[in-house]
Amino acid sequence: MNAKTSSAGEEEASGTRNETLGEAKRRQVIRVAYVIAALDLTFLFMQMGLMPYLAKSLGLDSVGFGYLQTIFGVLQLVGGYIFGRFADQFGARAALILSCASGSILFLLMTLSTNIPLLFLSRLPGVFMHGIPGAQKVITDVTTPSQRAGALGKLGFCFGVGIIAGSAVGGVLSTKFGVYVPTYLGLVGSLINTLIAVIWIPSQTKPKSDHPMTEHSTSQSGSLFSIREILRLMKFPGVMEVFTVKVLAGFPIGLFMIMFSIISMDFFGLEAVESGYLMSYFGVLQMVVQGLVVGKMAGRCSEMTLLRLSVFVFAGVGLGMALMRTVWHYCIIAVPLVFAFSMLATITDSILTKAVPSSDTGAMLGICASVQPLTRTVGPTIGGLLYKQFGVSSFGYLQLMVNLGLFVYLLKSKIPLEEMKSQ
Repeated sequence: MNAKTSSAGEEEASGTRNETLGEAKRRQVIRVAYVIAALDLTFLFMQMGLMPYLAKSLGLDSVGFGYLQTIFGVLQLVGGYIFGRFADQFGARAALILSCASGSILFLLMTLSTNIPLLFLSRLPGVFMHGIPGAQKVITDVTTPSQRAGALGKLGFCFGVGIIAGSAVGGVLSTKFGVYVPTYLGLVGSLINTLIAVIWIPSQTKPKSDHPMTEHSTSQSGSLFSIREILRLMKFPGVMEVFTVKVLAGFPIGLFMIMFSIISMDFFGLEAVESGYLMSYFGVLQMVVQGLVVGKMAGRCSEMTLLRLSVFVFAGVGLGMALMRTVWHYCIIAVPLVFAFSMLATITDSILTKAVPSSDTGAMLGICASVQPLTRTVGPTIGGLLYKQFGVSSFGYLQLMVNLGLFVYLLKSKIPLEEMKSQ
């Protein structure tokens, strides 16, 4: 199966998809996916902000908390691809239900975490907590390739909502009513999210024509984790190149964000409340950029142009980070940073799901979802070394050099994306 055949087949299947669901039903399903994603991210950021205080109340020191975070990162890293394969074999609805139910179990275990072993045990359900890839899978199934980038881009709006609502609600509840109260809310909310997925997401988001039993279909493989399947997907035209750009372009800024809590205290001199305000500022930027900018640009420019643009802006962000001295400088840099980060994530996800057969879009989204957990797993060691040895400016210079190299590569390379451009 070549890329053009895959793209043409997906466009034809997209017509069947719209006929199967109906335009009104399709839009409703997309809106429900956005709601599920927003709630999932709200609970995720709530528990992420809560974990340091819960761990401290149980007597876990900073080294132990680092192990706790690393375990969660590894579980998310391994689980991303498994979750994607599960979505391909059993459908987007089943995958979303699995993710929301896993979130419910995680919060249930957190409510019972009266000692450190139980706190570590509460991280285990994180292996299947992938609400964003689940929502992406739904959107990928019910949209045409030309609609996909814009629809996926709006998920960033949900990300902004999650940052703001999750941080605010978790902080207020834990301060006023105790550290365990947000876990009760997370448990109830995750159960409600599970019911939403059961009731409003169709059991079949992909038409029957999208499930051919061919030698390329993941549904023929019994294993949910297969290195051979990952390598097979990477062999499709353009996939390895675009995925490499996705990983490398965002890796330096990922290191910076991992160290941000320390940088905000030591370098910017911020208090905890001020750091919370800064995170809310990021959430608002994310909502504005994803809601008003990314989708419109995706409909007017080719995806290769937007990919080059995001990498170029990332290089400029690196230069700004290398020169920044105050938190106000960072607030200015945050505008192009959020734009480049959002555009890169949206466009690469759109390109990669178009480059593989429709029966493999879940696995491809799962691979994409593993990028951030990979950074969170290896990032603390690398980021800590850079910060200790070379200071904050080292993150900016690394960002600048990596993305300038990628920009030159994208200008000179001939990645076969013609058949994957938005029509």
